[in-house]
Amino acid sequence: MKIDFEKGGGLVPTIIQNADTEQVLMLGYMNEEAVRATEDSGFVTFYSRSRQCLWRKGETSGNTLALVDMTVDCDNDTVLVRARPAGPTCHTGTLSCFGDQGAQGFGWLADLTALIESRKSADPKTSYTAELLQGPLTKCAQKVGEEGVETVIAALAETDEALTGEAADLLYHLMVLLAAKNLTLVDVIKTLKSRS
Repeated sequence: MKIDFEKGGGLVPTIIQNADTEQVLMLGYMNEEAVRATEDSGFVTFYSRSRQCLWRKGETSGNTLALVDMTVDCDNDTVLVRARPAGPTCHTGTLSCFGDQGAQGFGWLADLTALIESRKSADPKTSYTAELLQGPLTKCAQKVGEEGVETVIAALAETDEALTGEAADLLYHLMVLLAAKNLTLVDVIKTLKSRS
């Protein structure tokens, strides 16, 4: 990765994106030393323009950014870092420096995946998802089949609102079935991409 630090007087703007949800978390600046420190430590390190020194994100709060990968833009003067945050990214306590709304669009499915995963150890008496995950696999699979049929019926004979409701039920139950098999939609996406 070749980065042109000269254009920005030794610094490049660095966009931080959640590797799982694709939500933009923050913008910081890096110099060559910050890039090396990030690569060496596996945690995102910036150059503080106000303090004139390196700082590892989360060094005092514990809200670190674990590096997944770094790429440079077409002009070699801006870096995109994909990372996994440990806690809120913004110093104000929000998920992102651009607000606390969370991931939007398809990125929200990563949040739902994490929620489903957390239900694997929940009390099945208090969580329908936990009940499915801790019950027989056949029950999970059966629910996907039922919701699939209901989705087809809604598409052919009901309103668009009914169809989106049934499609949501189908997607949720499919995600639970995948979790029961220790898989996620990311695995499905990989398969789809391999077919293109």
